[in-house]
Amino acid sequence: MNSPGTPLYSVERLADHHDRASFTSGNLDLDSYLHFQAGQDLKRKVAVPFLMLDQSGAIAGYYTLSAYGIRLAELPLKVAKKLPKYPLLPATLLGRLAVSRDYQGKKLGRFLLMDALQRSWKGTAGIASIGVVVDAYDEKARAFYLHHDFVQLVDHPNKLFISMLTIEKAFA
Repeated sequence: MNSPGTPLYSVERLADHHDRASFTSGNLDLDSYLHFQAGQDLKRKVAVPFLMLDQSGAIAGYYTLSAYGIRLAELPLKVAKKLPKYPLLPATLLGRLAVSRDYQGKKLGRFLLMDALQRSWKGTAGIASIGVVVDAYDEKARAFYLHHDFVQLVDHPNKLFISMLTIEKAFA
């Protein structure tokens, strides 16, 4: 039984002691990434994987963050007109997000997304980013991000964006 105030989940950066092999989301690409590639990406500074752990330390879900450059022309006009006319602007890439099969249907995807957005927003205190970009791998994922205020990029129906100003309003 949980004592009051005991968090059910925690989020931390991937480390060697985490049991990645037992994670299964139902998406082979997302599972394989965590099993075989995430550690290498972390060591090479390509992406930072963050794990949501349950109280026993099992991985309930994960996401990755990376630096990203977005072309001004890719952004919707409503967003682009408020930005400087640089050809390439700094952004944050939410590269992957997955929830373990054992935890699906418990709104943990939303929890992971909010953690990623808040972490990205806090990061702008030291490194500029105009927003977060995600590449939805299927229609269900696309609908999930659209529901959370992401907008479609120009000419890329599955590439979505949320401005840092929108994120800041949510967390400020």
